Amino acid sequence: MGEFDTLLGLVSRYSPSGQERGAVEWLVAKMTLLGYSRAFIDDAGNAVGLMGQGPNQAVLLGHIDTVPGEIAIDMSNGILCGRGSVDAKGPLACFVDAVAKIGVKEGWQFVVIGAVEEERDSEGARFVVDQYKPDFAVIGEPNQWDRIALGYKGSAWANITVEREQAHTASGEETAPEVAIDVWLKIKAYVDSYNVDKPKIFDKLLLTLRGMESDSNDFKQWARLRIGVRLPLDVSPGDWYGKLEEIVGEADVERIGFAIPAWRGEKNTPLVRAFLGGIRSQGGEPRFVHKTGTADLNIVAPVWKCPALVYGPGDSSLDHTSNEQISLDDYSKSVQVLSSALIKLTESSRTDLHLEIKNGIL
Repeated sequence: MGEFDTLLGLVSRYSPSGQERGAVEWLVAKMTLLGYSRAFIDDAGNAVGLMGQGPNQAVLLGHIDTVPGEIAIDMSNGILCGRGSVDAKGPLACFVDAVAKIGVKEGWQFVVIGAVEEERDSEGARFVVDQYKPDFAVIGEPNQWDRIALGYKGSAWANITVEREQAHTASGEETAPEVAIDVWLKIKAYVDSYNVDKPKIFDKLLLTLRGMESDSNDFKQWARLRIGVRLPLDVSPGDWYGKLEEIVGEADVERIGFAIPAWRGEKNTPLVRAFLGGIRSQGGEPRFVHKTGTADLNIVAPVWKCPALVYGPGDSSLDHTSNEQISLDDYSKSVQVLSSALIKLTESSRTDLHLEIKNGIL
């Protein structure tokens, strides 16, 4: 089998959110061929591979779905082009290959998950959060092979609707679209004021206007704004929605989907130290990042309450673009980094971990 078979096989199977089944079935079969102790499709439709068994457990959670937009597969000149090569089949394939590379380790179980629906409402992650209780968790997202992400911002979405009685165009009364624009400017002014003394983007509110529409009938006119915000650690979804309702006054605020709080992990853990060593082993200089997006990390880490981080090859600036591609050399390095990190973790006994927890290191 070739070094890039898992990566190429996954990327070759187009799997936008809601259409992941073919890629899931392929990955389960692939993990079986790679010698996993067990591979199966769980009740949420996730691809799951188990390697070994024991009292210690590490979960490697990637996602197998992509945004829509098929890209022609091309692997040449050390580059693989294709939808999902970066976000996030590259990281998921890295997980699969690294665990297969190290095999069974006494006293440990590695759980590799290709979760569905991450690009929508994270149904796959919401299912697995109650199925496992890991000692360590690694979430698969592209951050380049030599970087570790320790935090992701939260998110919240809302529709804001303004209604007005129908009036003659010569009446001089504000129309519903005019009022909606004024509402938007008030929201933006609040966000700008909140951000003014915050130099780091991870600590800011990041506001976007994602859509506008308006219409009328014989007696009513209305206008609707669709807004999203990326939340810092200091602003919970509840805080945001409360402030939004205060700002918009009589306008209606409809909460959309699942709001997710921001999350940030600790640097001084056995998990982080293992990855630092793994990156250095490949000649890299490790770097830490905090991301402005939201990931399955935000869903599972607060529940699992174990050391967690985000890792994976790929340039995240290419996420969701028509030019999505990954360096094969970077992919190879990421597999080596992850293999090294997991081997290092298996050398730590549960007693050692408990001592670190007792001493306040974790």
